[in-house]
Amino acid sequence: MTTSPEPPHGDEPPPRWSQPPPYSQPPQQPRPANQVLSIIGFLCAAVAVLFVPIVFGLAGIVLGIVGHTRGEPLGKWAAVAAGVGMILGFLLGILVTSSMSA
Repeated sequence: MTTSPEPPHGDEPPPRWSQPPPYSQPPQQPRPANQVLSIIGFLCAAVAVLFVPIVFGLAGIVLGIVGHTRGEPLGKWAAVAAGVGMILGFLLGILVTSSMSA
């Protein structure tokens, strides 16, 4: 009594994959371990309110944009905060100089 090594039709096992098909996994972007550029951008935003808003505000905006392009989640918010800090610094400077001349 010999049995055939092949299974009958319809009882074939599904093919086994050594790896899942490439379309089943979404592409993963590497997440940065730290957010140094965004943090420095926020610091520049805070300093821009009181000291030299054009320099620190623009530096914070640039650092925030570069951080955002490198994948830092807080990068765009650092750029926005630096822009707001720059505007507030200008307004505060105008208020101080106008009150000193009066």
